[in-house]
Amino acid sequence: MSEDDAKSSPAGNAKDVCMKLSWSGAAVAAGVLGLVAGKAQAEAEWKTVSEKPYVVKVRARPGSDAKEVWAEGDLSASAADVQAVLRDVDAYRHWMPYVKESRLLKELPEEGQLTYTKLDLPVVSSRDYVCSVVLESKLAEDGSGVFSQRWRAEPDAIPQRRGTVRLRLNEGSWRVEPRGEGTSHAVYRFTVDPAGSIPGFLARMGQKDAVEDTFRAVEKRARHHAAARAQAK
Repeated sequence: MSEDDAKSSPAGNAKDVCMKLSWSGAAVAAGVLGLVAGKAQAEAEWKTVSEKPYVVKVRARPGSDAKEVWAEGDLSASAADVQAVLRDVDAYRHWMPYVKESRLLKELPEEGQLTYTKLDLPVVSSRDYVCSVVLESKLAEDGSGVFSQRWRAEPDAIPQRRGTVRLRLNEGSWRVEPRGEGTSHAVYRFTVDPAGSIPGFLARMGQKDAVEDTFRAVEKRARHHAAARAQAK
């Protein structure tokens, strides 16, 4: 355990941190810190931890300390705007909680991306991760179709930074479909091993809160993107 991990914070601050630790696209990892509950054991079925406002299901990831998370629900934003904000990795640091740095390292074939994200967390030492993001499908110009992307960690793609814990297991996907004007349906799946020791309260607190915060952050940013688009016309 690092010196930073050994530090504690007041209970009120801890709860606020946990509810805000959320992560999206190639960047969703902070939220999973509230989803780790010790040694994972193989589970045949998903466990539903929330049904409203979003369905959230979890199960243990065999052979790791991580949880697999499946979340889905409707967003009050168009699929096109959601696609735009999830693809804009450089902007994550402006709207994702605790994302200190986020940038596109390089473009990959077929509109893929190699991305870097650093999380500045007040309770545990800083984490970072490098991910390759694959664009599986995107919306048509008229907004129809499906936006789908997946990512996985590429921890050795760039040198590790001193004082920062590199996440080695980080994979997931977004799938977003239009659901009428200004509405979309999103399915968000991810698995992250946060690495190192995680304070017990983070393991115990609200599994669904972090995922809900991620959905709300994406929705808010997508609506802001829509407003900016409309103003530019």
